[in-house]
Amino acid sequence: MSAFQALRSWAATSTRAHVSFAFIAMGAWGVFANRDHPLPAALLAGFVQGTISAVLTLCLKRFLEWMSARLRGLGGLIVPPLITATAIATILTTAHTFAGTPEILATIAVPFTLSTSYAVLYNLRLWRQNGHQ
Repeated sequence: MSAFQALRSWAATSTRAHVSFAFIAMGAWGVFANRDHPLPAALLAGFVQGTISAVLTLCLKRFLEWMSARLRGLGGLIVPPLITATAIATILTTAHTFAGTPEILATIAVPFTLSTSYAVLYNLRLWRQNGHQ
């Protein structure tokens, strides 16, 4: 196995890699989405988004792994991402409302889309690993 393949394999399965990437990428997005507002508001939005994304990624990955081991058939493919999408939308909206994020919709649009896509794709991977095709 080449060094690149080993790194790729680690990044695909490592909780630390998933959580770190979520914090950095989505925190940066939070700052960017609020760039037209004073710097403290943009930085707070980025910190809130990065933190939420990191925690959600940790919980999301573990929840999907937990659900994958318990649900069989088509339900195991569909139910976990539906549950996570609903929870993610609720958590993001609530946290940014409480934090006073100026551009809530712009701030949560990308993280919601990416985390839901992540949930669908990671769940598909787990579903296939559990012998489904």
